[in-house]
Amino acid sequence: MNTVLYPGTFDPITKGHTDLVERASKLFDRVVVAVAASPKKNPAFPLEQRVEMAREVLSHLPNVEVVGFSSLLAHFVKEVNANVLLRGLRAVSDFEYEFQLANMNRVLAPDVESLFLTPSEKYSYISSTLVREIAALNGDVTKFVHPKVNDALIKRFRPDQA
Repeated sequence: MNTVLYPGTFDPITKGHTDLVERASKLFDRVVVAVAASPKKNPAFPLEQRVEMAREVLSHLPNVEVVGFSSLLAHFVKEVNANVLLRGLRAVSDFEYEFQLANMNRVLAPDVESLFLTPSEKYSYISSTLVREIAALNGDVTKFVHPKVNDALIKRFRPDQA
């Protein structure tokens, strides 16, 4: 069975992330969306909430599971028996960092391949960071995230409107 692991902070999960997972679910028997704790990134949502949002958004995909993790990715990929790491590339600017990560992961987990997918053009400009900034400044992010994620963003940044 081919299993791909798609790691990320997913703070929050966007339509760009969903697009990549939907496409990966057609290519692999099993897709594990691995939500990283990433405390150094100071996420807007706790790990458990990010995992739950991702589960809701991706619940229509039967071969996709969502799990949280706080260990080294090279160790976690082996824990879930994945043989491929999926990474998204939105722009050329992402490539240098992702290339460095892929090479490091190749040293740490030589049996695991890295695969890069680009999101559909209509989602290529979306990033979780931008979505959070727009939401925090009372902007409309409904075009970028699932309705449940939008609700969570409103609750987080505008509790008086929730």
